[in-house]
Amino acid sequence: MSGQSSACDPQPTRKPVHHPVQVVVRLRPYQNTDDGQQQGACVRGVDTRALEIANWRNRGASMHYTFDAFYGDDSSQQEIYMGSIKPILSHVLNGQNASVFAYGPTGAGKTHTMLGSPEQPGVVPRALLDVFRMTREQSDQLSGPSWTFAITMSYLEIYQEKVLDLLETGHQDLPIREDREKNIFIPNLTQQPISSFVEFEQFFLPATEKRTTASTKLNCRSSRSHSVLLIKVVKLETVSPFRQLTGKLYLIDLAGSEDNRRTGNQGIRLKESGAINTSLFVLSKVVDALNQGLCRIPYRDSKLTRLLQDSLGGTAHSVMITNIAPEYKHYFNTLTALNFAAKSKLVVNRPFIQETIQPIGVRPSKRVNPDHPSCSQQPAKILKSDVLENSSGSEELAISPLLKPGEYDPEVCDSHVMERLSHLENLLRTYGKNGLPVLGTPKEERLQLLKKLDESRLQIQKLEQRQKELEKAIIAQDTVDDESVSSDSLLKNTRSAALRKGCVSKQRKQAIVTPLQRLDNSELLKPGNVIVVKRKAKQDGSDVENQFELTVDVELAQKHKDYILNILNNGSLRELKTLQRIGDKTAKLIMGWREHNGPYAKIEDLEKIGMSSKTLSTFMKANVVSCMVK
Repeated sequence: MSGQSSACDPQPTRKPVHHPVQVVVRLRPYQNTDDGQQQGACVRGVDTRALEIANWRNRGASMHYTFDAFYGDDSSQQEIYMGSIKPILSHVLNGQNASVFAYGPTGAGKTHTMLGSPEQPGVVPRALLDVFRMTREQSDQLSGPSWTFAITMSYLEIYQEKVLDLLETGHQDLPIREDREKNIFIPNLTQQPISSFVEFEQFFLPATEKRTTASTKLNCRSSRSHSVLLIKVVKLETVSPFRQLTGKLYLIDLAGSEDNRRTGNQGIRLKESGAINTSLFVLSKVVDALNQGLCRIPYRDSKLTRLLQDSLGGTAHSVMITNIAPEYKHYFNTLTALNFAAKSKLVVNRPFIQETIQPIGVRPSKRVNPDHPSCSQQPAKILKSDVLENSSGSEELAISPLLKPGEYDPEVCDSHVMERLSHLENLLRTYGKNGLPVLGTPKEERLQLLKKLDESRLQIQKLEQRQKELEKAIIAQDTVDDESVSSDSLLKNTRSAALRKGCVSKQRKQAIVTPLQRLDNSELLKPGNVIVVKRKAKQDGSDVENQFELTVDVELAQKHKDYILNILNNGSLRELKTLQRIGDKTAKLIMGWREHNGPYAKIEDLEKIGMSSKTLSTFMKANVVSCMVK
């Protein structure tokens, strides 16, 4: 989960756009069984954005609140999803983060809003269906760049300040880390590849049953932990420049705040309630710090706020659904939730596109083998060839425990299969059976690659032919040299017979390399000496035509020393700085000593200005020519 750190850190290089957190309020239907005194509802809606609640200080007055949207007790799950949740899903496919979290007191209907029932699906199943539908549509489009998608899911809960992996029970009390780019992540958290809604349910439903719940006086099935469902969508471009867009969708169901005097919590339930209330109190502190513009935001004070770092003041398009209850016995919990929601709508996020460029040689694979051992770690790809299998909407919705058949998006149920068949017929009609472009590689680019391959093969053939010609020329030259050499007639006959028998190889010229000449290093390496390479005169009986020796040219060395000494005695500051190992400070020291003590008698007098013997030796080696070829 990416986000900003708790200190005042610089923003990303790409300038983000400011988006405030969208806050919507949903009112649970009035329940007579919860209102023993039959006092009626304490909250009512004014319009689609405003509501009013009774003022506990003055029963004749009311307090008004205005939010981005208000959904009354007669609103359906579909209205909430279509009005506030669906518009932010497109950002996930464009490389941005989105977050939806439900907040409110216990028994206000948060879990029902997020999960729902088969008759009234909640935010989670509807969002996942739309994510798969949008990825299929973008994968099938003919115009524009070609994309492939990889979708993974992670599911965790925060129970008594411990992060527990719901997909893998062996991963308990996981740490929360932050990388160099200020992105929040959880090491060893399971990332399960999914390619269809049916596959999502196979992992999500068993994991949901593992979530910690218990019965209290206010709620027969109260959530005792915060749950976070993370859907990661990686969008890969199959042609140059091979862009990769990474978007994340967080679906968060927060546990409700509890008054232990009314819930009757004891023992372990009391401890759970204390952990829940503490984390929600830290969440309120984070919102206050963001609104006040403080330099330090207390994200690290709780595991919950650490994970919500991207949703509040981070880089996500966030929607907070505040669930409230209308009964008077929940009045103060409802008032507290509304005050927190009013503060939260002032928080500003800074979402930006998370885009990277893949290397030229790295291309998304077309198919993933689910039986491969590494399949659990590699994201699964949504393939064009699997669309018909995954898009059989009526069968998928009919067997879904989270969805009622035909309740959501009827077009997917009946007409989607016909649209796919019509689309495939148009493809065949346009390209023909043998003319369909290669999946993952455009036809034009494929032809260019084949052309480059042919050119490379032709160049290799030319080089091989040239090499054979050079070998023939060398063999011919060796044959001419062998004929011009005068030898003993017996040796010629013996060699000819041996060549015919194939037991003696043809004689070739050999290069004779003489060993390096060893001299007295103490004399050669003496500072200020000029080492000269001279050609030796050819000696009688020597088979080597060219021999060289190293000697010390004393006259040339003295000439160079006199030149350097002249610069030391008569040179200006600029001329002194032309010498190697002489900087501005050393040059000024040389001129100052020269003005007070007269000219230098020899170069070694530089030790009088503080130059060490080692530095003086390096100075002489660098300024005196050490080698000349005569």
